[in-house]
Amino acid sequence: MKNAIMNYALEAGNPYLLGAYAPIFEEIVASDLEVIGEIPKDINGVYVRNGPNPKFEPKGHYHWFDGDAMLHALQLENGKATYRNRWIRTNNFVEEEQAGESLWQGLLGKLAANMGRPWNRGVPLKDTANTAVGFHDGKLLAGWYMCGDLYEIDPITLETKGIQNYNGTLSSKAMAHVKVDEHTNEMMFFDYELTASYLAYGVVNGTGTVKHFTKIPTPGPRIPHDMGITQNYSILMDLPLIYDLNAMAKRGRAIPTFRKDLPSRFAIIPRFGNADEVRWFEAEPCYIYHTINCWEEGDEIVMDCCVNLEPTPQEELPKGSSAVEKLNAYLRLKAYLHRYRFNLKTGETKESRLDDLGTEFPLMNSRYLGRKSRYAYNQRLETSEALRFDAIVKYDTEKNTSTVYEYGKNKSGSESPFIPKPNAQSEDDGYVISFVTDASTEKSEVVILDAQNIDQEPLARILLPQRVPLGFHACWVDGDRMFS
Repeated sequence: MKNAIMNYALEAGNPYLLGAYAPIFEEIVASDLEVIGEIPKDINGVYVRNGPNPKFEPKGHYHWFDGDAMLHALQLENGKATYRNRWIRTNNFVEEEQAGESLWQGLLGKLAANMGRPWNRGVPLKDTANTAVGFHDGKLLAGWYMCGDLYEIDPITLETKGIQNYNGTLSSKAMAHVKVDEHTNEMMFFDYELTASYLAYGVVNGTGTVKHFTKIPTPGPRIPHDMGITQNYSILMDLPLIYDLNAMAKRGRAIPTFRKDLPSRFAIIPRFGNADEVRWFEAEPCYIYHTINCWEEGDEIVMDCCVNLEPTPQEELPKGSSAVEKLNAYLRLKAYLHRYRFNLKTGETKESRLDDLGTEFPLMNSRYLGRKSRYAYNQRLETSEALRFDAIVKYDTEKNTSTVYEYGKNKSGSESPFIPKPNAQSEDDGYVISFVTDASTEKSEVVILDAQNIDQEPLARILLPQRVPLGFHACWVDGDRMFS
């Protein structure tokens, strides 16, 4: 199967199946890894990253978002490291595994070819659970960017345990970027369908039961990717990047449309509020893939995020452009650090760009999620060819400064979680960790950085036994939370 995919990639010239993006086909466990430097002894937990890794030769044109989910994990304890990787055995993955071939075409393929397949969220696309991974109530959860099933994963073995429906109390699908308040152990999520005009919003409590669920009407089908939470509120998004069903039917593909004539709208709802309690705020048209953090400040709710003002650059290409050219254009993200202030008293929205550097895939100290924070760890975007991350940018939004750690020539990193020290004295008292792949050597490693001196040489470089393809989102799970 490896040769079939590589032949397909070379023939199509698809950069997201070649080089640092090329899939791997072995699931391994490797212990006592070689370390350059020293792993801090106070790090105890697991770093897990999700991403696309097709098992079978794609049908139709391959989009990076189509690949089957593969998790890569580094378990750290007492200065030692163990690496594991495994595909997530989603229902759709198992079906293809039994058939021995791909059964779906992807985002750049023809929807008509999938009409006989099971549908997900109003379209005949495969739910891969390949997008994000989070941790709640002792469970590692993996999800799909278009809202799908949440798959429970063993955080140590990476075994797929099945779809998590919270003892039958979860009747909907859920976003990939679930939001966990580590102070209350509550998990907030949203859901949508491409053929229905609503955003669903729910709360799972700390014992694994959906305690609140409501549907909020929207002017048409919407496709938000992320949300925000504060101590008392959740922030949902009605953004003008939409799937126009008429255009989809005409083109035969799941292609989003950016409506610059529509505002960005933000629904602020009490954590356990209903649709009639929503306060709507408007801002300039954009798309927001990822928030960093939200908090309450007087009469205002502050939201820091990465804003993309041109989410459909492929539409500017000349007619006749190839599928690969369209894919490359679409993934050339032009995203910037941005701040919104929503005044609950006056209804006013204020927004400002905090930096002109292109960054995305932000993470922060998750203990501060929903509370005021000042630090974010973003990936710098290098988009001259294919999308990749060439540096970590640490932002201090209180001082309006930034510090950069560059991965190095021909090297690309991964979304980089913050690891707090056990007795941290400040928000950034801890470490930042990242999978790094060298395209010139086809080797990978994990770097551990001192978060307070992020531009310095790594405290540890952990050499991995196989290449880790470039991927999507990651999380850190402290040992204390994992085994509590």
